[in-house]
Amino acid sequence: MASVGNPHPDREGTRDLRALPKAHLHLHFTGSMRHDTLQELAAAQNLRLPRTLTEQTALKVEPSARGWFRFQRFYDAARTVVNSETIMRRLLREAAEDDLAEGSVRLELQIDPTSYAPFVGGITPAIEIIVDEARAIERDLGISMGIIVAASRMRHPLDARILARLAVKYAGTVIGFGLSNDERRGNTSAFAGAFRIAHNGGLAAMPHGGELLGPPHIHEVVEALRPTRLGHGVRAIEDPRLLDTLVERDIALEVCPASNVSLGVYGDIGDVPVPQLARSGATIALGADDPLLFGSRLLAQYEAVRAMGMSDREIADLAAGSIRASRMSDAHKAAQLERVREWYEGAA
Repeated sequence: MASVGNPHPDREGTRDLRALPKAHLHLHFTGSMRHDTLQELAAAQNLRLPRTLTEQTALKVEPSARGWFRFQRFYDAARTVVNSETIMRRLLREAAEDDLAEGSVRLELQIDPTSYAPFVGGITPAIEIIVDEARAIERDLGISMGIIVAASRMRHPLDARILARLAVKYAGTVIGFGLSNDERRGNTSAFAGAFRIAHNGGLAAMPHGGELLGPPHIHEVVEALRPTRLGHGVRAIEDPRLLDTLVERDIALEVCPASNVSLGVYGDIGDVPVPQLARSGATIALGADDPLLFGSRLLAQYEAVRAMGMSDREIADLAAGSIRASRMSDAHKAAQLERVREWYEGAA
């Protein structure tokens, strides 16, 4: 936003965060599922869910391999209900509806299609279903959509190359290539080939890094995979020189406060260093990551940073940063950035 003072000091801290235009750039497919949808699908399929998934409470685990195993077990249990094209389409549409209701103008959702391929005839049909539904959602709901195809650190790097080649075929609606799962698993540099394929095919690089592991890991991801954005990256705050590098290279950080707390990286959401990162010049896009497990969606992340003491101007800058870091067209970005300015400067 253009540099201005607070045009309406009487509205400070009371502007409607739901009305603030924002882009949601870090949301996983299964983890986006509504709790009610999970319960309904499990009942219809006679599936028994772990108690943690039947209670609407945020998961809390220790930041260790054991903690990640618990998280992954619950995630896999939720994923068992996603076993048809109809359900895949439903989940994507409901995620878009929920984001639209919270003021999102853009949703870039991440999916590893190999997890759903057995139920729809293969990896290619799985991607095609998601791409087709994303296009239909744009037409029907008016929210801008992008899909990030993500490889898993738990699988062989050659599998990632296959996935990257498939993702490139759908460049357009597919806007990026990611790498997710436990940061402590796999050899980061071994996935560089897959990211080169994605880059050469016009896709942005959006790997995870810097949540469970600190600055050395972030440096490795940055140098090996050349990210456009970094999934999480919150622990860059621990190394000022590294943070300066991220700012200089304009690598946006997809910071997910609720995830950071649920996975034990920080003890309390007020400890997540969003204000410090923002004031260091980093471009930040707040994300909900896996709201099904972490107990809150995107709007709650904006409410959390307001509770951290960030001003409405700073929060508007976060929203503007998310829009600039998205893969929307320049014209669409300009229109939405003007709406962010109006949210801050306009009359109530």
